[in-house]
Amino acid sequence: MAVKRRLISIAHSYAVGVNRRLAHELSRTGGSNWEVVAVAPRYFRGSRDLRPAEFKNEGPEPCTVEVIDAYFTREVHAFWYGTRLRQLLARPWDIVHCWEEPYVVASWQIAHWKRAASKLVFTTFQNWSKKYPPPFNWMEQSCLRSAAGWIPYGRTIVDVLSGQPGYRDRPFRMIPPGVDTGKFQPDQASRLAIRRSLNWDDNGPPVIGYLGRFIAEKGLDVLAAAIDRLTTPWRLLLIGAGPLESSMLKWAQKYGDRVRLCNKVAHDQVPAYLNAMDILCAPSLTTPRWREQFGRMLIEGFACGVPVVGSDSGEIPFVLGDDGVVVPEGNPSRWAEEIQSLLESPELRRRLSAAGRERAVTVFDWSVVARQHLQFFEQLL
Repeated sequence: MAVKRRLISIAHSYAVGVNRRLAHELSRTGGSNWEVVAVAPRYFRGSRDLRPAEFKNEGPEPCTVEVIDAYFTREVHAFWYGTRLRQLLARPWDIVHCWEEPYVVASWQIAHWKRAASKLVFTTFQNWSKKYPPPFNWMEQSCLRSAAGWIPYGRTIVDVLSGQPGYRDRPFRMIPPGVDTGKFQPDQASRLAIRRSLNWDDNGPPVIGYLGRFIAEKGLDVLAAAIDRLTTPWRLLLIGAGPLESSMLKWAQKYGDRVRLCNKVAHDQVPAYLNAMDILCAPSLTTPRWREQFGRMLIEGFACGVPVVGSDSGEIPFVLGDDGVVVPEGNPSRWAEEIQSLLESPELRRRLSAAGRERAVTVFDWSVVARQHLQFFEQLL
C-alpha cells in the first residue's frame, strides 16, 4: 500500500478565494495519495494600489485550510506570519510548498521553521536580475540552501535565474499559474448584464477592455494614444485602480459615454466584466527595473473567450503563444493597427476567442497546473 504524502502549501495570496484553487486542485488531483493543507493569512493589506484582502470562508473546500495571523502586510517583502505557522510546520510534512518569493521575510520564516526532513519548494515570478540589499540577499541565499527545488512561473524567469547561485544547483520545473475555467468562461448572460449596468446597448460598437493596475508600467498611456488614432467605432471599459486613475478619467472626458472606468470590481465579479469585452488589451511597458512577469488577466481573458492583445514585454509573448496578438511595446501606431483590425473583423475575433479558450483549458486550467506540481513534488521525493 502506497504511503500517503503530506503537503502544506503557504501563500499570502490564499487570502483571496480564487487563488486557493491551486490548493483545491492539488487535493483533488492527489486524491487518496496526498493530504493537502493550505495556509492563508486572515488579512493582507497589500501595498501601493493593491486592495486589502480579508479571508472569506466560501463554504466547504476540498482541502484543509488553516487561517493564521500575518503582520506588517502593507509591505510584501517584509511581512511575517504569526507563531501558529511555526506550530503547523513542526508537523512531519513531506513537501512544504512556499508560494512566496525566496527573498522575503515570510519565506525565511518558513525555511527556518520547517523540519529538516521536509522538502521545501519555492515558487518565483522574478524575471529581472536584481541584487537585493541586506538582509534580503542573505535571506534569499539562506532560503535557497534549505530548498529541495523551485518552480519558475515562466520562460523569462528560467532565463534569468537558472544560472544564478543557489538556483542553478537545484532542480526546477517551469509551471504556469492557473485559471479557474469554470468561473472564467464565456457567459452571454453576464455580458448582457454588465453592459446594461453600464448603460450600453449590446448591439453597439465592440468593447475594448483593460484589466489591471493603473500604473505607468502597465502602458495605459500607450493604450490611450492608440485609441486616439482609431477610426472605427469603439467603446472602452477600464477595470482597476491606481495612481493613474485621475489622469485616465481626465483623458476619457473627451469621449463621453464611450468610456467607462470601474474601480470597485470585486474578485468574484471579474469574469462577468471580462465577458462584457470584445478585446482585452495588456500594453505593459518594460522599465529599467521591471518587465511583465506573467499577466494573470491574459489567461483569465482566454478562459472567458475574449481575444487578447498584449505587448512583447517580459513573459507576455510566451503566455499568449500563437493564440493571442503580440504587439511591440510602447508603439501606439502599431497598437492602433492591431486593435482596428480586430474591431473590423468579427471573424478574427471569433477565431481568437476559440483558440484562447482552448489554450486556457488545456494549458492553464488549475487541474493541469496542479498535476504538474504534484509530478514535480514526487520527483523530489
